[in-house]
Amino acid sequence: MSQCPGKNSWPELVGANGKEAAEQIEKENENVDAIVILEGTPTTRDFRCERVWVWVNDYGVVTRIPRTG
Repeated sequence: MSQCPGKNSWPELVGANGKEAAEQIEKENENVDAIVILEGTPTTRDFRCERVWVWVNDYGVVTRIPRTG
């Protein structure tokens, strides 16, 4: 269980449009920045409660469960 405030996981957004998913995430948890990112893009490995990676494919479709971190 995460110690981050608010909702921390959005499994229902897998398969959704990435931009719309990011908007929904930020609406449901005002403590986070949802960042849409293309699969395979290198990222930092540090854990941050205020960040949610929204992984998308070449079509902009969410491919992984967005989670805080």
